[in-house]
Amino acid sequence: MLCGPDSNLRILPSKWQYIIEILYETVLGMLLDNVGPRGQQYFPFIFTLFLFLLIANVIGLVPYSFTITSHLIVTFALAFATFIGINIILVREHGFHALSLFLPAGSSLALAFILIPIELVSYFVRPVSLGVRLFANMMAGHTLLKVIAGFSWSMLLGSGLIFVAHVVPLVILVILMGLETMVACIQAYVFAVLSCIYLNDALNLH
Repeated sequence: MLCGPDSNLRILPSKWQYIIEILYETVLGMLLDNVGPRGQQYFPFIFTLFLFLLIANVIGLVPYSFTITSHLIVTFALAFATFIGINIILVREHGFHALSLFLPAGSSLALAFILIPIELVSYFVRPVSLGVRLFANMMAGHTLLKVIAGFSWSMLLGSGLIFVAHVVPLVILVILMGLETMVACIQAYVFAVLSCIYLNDALNLH
């Protein structure tokens, strides 16, 4: 590759390009591991979903910012939109045979009356658990950070020993910031992985 002094083209990737490549490979590996080669056509959706959640979760750690994923209506909207889209794929791929998803292979007729209601409930609870999991984790962690930050600020405005002691909650806050950053990344990853698993069920009727 030819590169001039004023060219934007580089033989070695920049830091931003390296980060994007890591995200790309992570999501692609996740999709191939959970869905297989058939899932590659849905890579743009999973990658966009993962990147949106990752950015939204991390932005919430910036002081005076707003964590949209700590609101139930947002996480429910994402979960139900994903669930509806996966069901559209399920019906398009298998038609009437999609109902076999609710009856495990080899089950007797007597067990069907027990298994089908259980499978139906567990299936339609998926978007609820998907939305609540993300909402609960983000709200709890970010609320704790705001409480400790407010406590540290109140001690900072004091005098004497109270002013000196504000270092303790400040150190705890720094540690929690690191943990919350990990949680923000993990929750985006978990949401995307579960979406891949549900997509695999829709494509392969597992």
